Amino acid sequence: MRPMIPTRTLPANTATIQEAATILATGGLVAFPTETVYGLGADALNPTAVGRIFAAKGRPAEDPLIVHLADLSDLARVTPHCPPVVAHLAAHCWPGPLTLVLPRGPAVPYRVTAGLETVAVRVPAHPVARALIAAAGTPIAAPSANRFGHTSPTTAAHVLADLDGRIEMVLDGGPATLGVESTVLDLSAPIPTLLRPGGVSLETLRDLLGEVALGGRAAPTGGQIAPGLLDRHYAPDNALHLCIGAAAACQGWLYHTAQTQLAAGRQVGLLIPDDDVALFADLAVDIEPLGPTSDPLVIAARLYAALRALDARQPDLILARDVGDVGIARAIRDRLTRAAAGRVEMV
Repeated sequence: MRPMIPTRTLPANTATIQEAATILATGGLVAFPTETVYGLGADALNPTAVGRIFAAKGRPAEDPLIVHLADLSDLARVTPHCPPVVAHLAAHCWPGPLTLVLPRGPAVPYRVTAGLETVAVRVPAHPVARALIAAAGTPIAAPSANRFGHTSPTTAAHVLADLDGRIEMVLDGGPATLGVESTVLDLSAPIPTLLRPGGVSLETLRDLLGEVALGGRAAPTGGQIAPGLLDRHYAPDNALHLCIGAAAACQGWLYHTAQTQLAAGRQVGLLIPDDDVALFADLAVDIEPLGPTSDPLVIAARLYAALRALDARQPDLILARDVGDVGIARAIRDRLTRAAAGRVEMV
């Protein structure tokens, strides 16, 4: 049985950030807010501390970690050289939700990179995250602060639900504002390649770079080049079924499926936009509204919190639909597709 660690949750301020930095400097684990989701941080250059992240989360060694920097000037600590395009991207997207895959520097342990010669790096925009990295004086490796494969955390309470007794501290900086993970762009490929959609859209990247290829498939064996590529990820404990297609067609599929499942005596949860709620008024379903389809940023910010809330009420199944593939909606589709783990209906 894993020994329990007293986990303290403290409001983020100057004093607690310094205390958290001391924990990191001595090989401990601290969960902290970023603009995307809460991260589980360790000293990225300390292989023993990095190993504790994998143990706390139950994360396989083949899934790499993102290294977080306080500033662009810290890149030299984790990568020996950068393509010229890095400065261009950084000027427009850092600090912010863009992760770049670059050559691994010799100081970065292979535990961080899943044994590969590339490292995923970003400069977060959240003031608490940047203050913590600066106070620690070292790059911080940080995946999402949750059980591996589970729905990502956007509040300190979500972190505790998954990791209480496994880490030393949670810095509470309030809810994450973006609500989905960073975009991952592979700059080690001949053509910049989008591996994971996120807070910086594909449209923005193409405006900045011209050609951007689409990737995002997991390697069949060995280490992955970036996190978030596995077919099952971000998943609730109860089965999620996703419908992809035109809004009216998806609404019809959701209604018919819910009606059929209710008739079979099953409890049905719906994770749907505000626009759809009235359509299910005559069905005894449990609804978590996500926000209006006219504002997908609101849907992204609410996605994980709503999914966790619905999952906690333990329906027999959860039904959801996507909201398109433009801008942040592409990231929402990606997260729901992986959370559905193959239970996807195209209409």
